Amino acid sequence: MIHLKSSREIEDIRTSCRLAAEAMAAVQREVRPGVTTGHLDDVADDYIRSQGGTPSAKGYRGFPKSICVSVNEVVVHGIPGDRVLSEGDILSVDIAVKKGGYHGDMNVSFAVGEPTEEARRLLDATSQSMELGMQACVTGNRLGDVGHVIQSFVEGEGYSVVREYCGHGIGRAFHEEPQLLHFGQPQTGRRLEPGIVFTVEPMVNQGIPDVTVLEDNWTAVTGDGKLSAQFEHTIAVTENGPDVLSRFDDLPF
Repeated sequence: MIHLKSSREIEDIRTSCRLAAEAMAAVQREVRPGVTTGHLDDVADDYIRSQGGTPSAKGYRGFPKSICVSVNEVVVHGIPGDRVLSEGDILSVDIAVKKGGYHGDMNVSFAVGEPTEEARRLLDATSQSMELGMQACVTGNRLGDVGHVIQSFVEGEGYSVVREYCGHGIGRAFHEEPQLLHFGQPQTGRRLEPGIVFTVEPMVNQGIPDVTVLEDNWTAVTGDGKLSAQFEHTIAVTENGPDVLSRFDDLPF
């Protein structure tokens, strides 16, 4: 069942998204060659807790860290640790925060130093696919319309959309209904209406869409070892169009 959020609840979710975005900015300032993914986790965790929040990921279904950091061929759920960032890497940083009883969620893919041209193209295409998906989050459209817009753009750019993971409703629970597939057919799925809050978070692979989950039961890598990228924002459907709850004028995301 989908819980339609009140205007007050939407503002509470925005508050948690704000903290996630501030933590993301703190992480971004530390992204450079020679830094470990574990250091980025420490930076995010320290900032979130200093502002009265808690990392949504820590302990969620046993996840051991506070954020996910996925480098190069890692599609999603990369566990921060000893991996050292190198010039030209791309890394996807997923930060979710709970504050005041509500969760907020976002993801940004960064280049470490100067990216290769192929990495830059992948980052640009993934970001644009998210933007197009968010624009489709309007009252009267269906979830399939959003997925179709994303899939059509991504495949038109010569990339593939990961099928195994999806966007999700968010609120008092970290993951709620509805689920948003980032592929699909127009005019299928749940019709969007004001008060629906969910994430748009396409994962885009340079090669095939297949993923393999490693022995830690979390880290998902591309099936062919090629690059992957992801961007994510939390969206509220309103009568006046999509409201991006995790985007702020004074922050770079």
